[in-house]
Amino acid sequence: MGLFDKLSKKHIRLETIISRLESNKANNYKDAAQADFKELTDCYETMSASGELSERQKNYYDGKISEYRENLKGYTHKDQKPFWT
Repeated sequence: MGLFDKLSKKHIRLETIISRLESNKANNYKDAAQADFKELTDCYETMSASGELSERQKNYYDGKISEYRENLKGYTHKDQKPFWT
C-alpha cells in the first residue's frame, strides 16, 4: 500500500479484497480465492468506469489483476480428482 499515501475508503476496499484473496490463496481455499478475484475485477471495473482511479492507480491495479489472472488460471477444486479413486 505504499503506492498511495492516503487511501480513500474505496481504495481500502480494493486492498481489502486483495488481502482476502492472498489469504485464501495461501490457505489453499481455491474456490474462495476465485470468488475474491471476481469481486476484485468487478470492483476495479466499476471504480475505473466511474473515474474514481487515477491513471497511476489504474496501472497498479491492472498489473495486480493481470498477475492474479495468470496465477489463478486453472486454480479450482471443482476438477480435482480425489487421490483414492
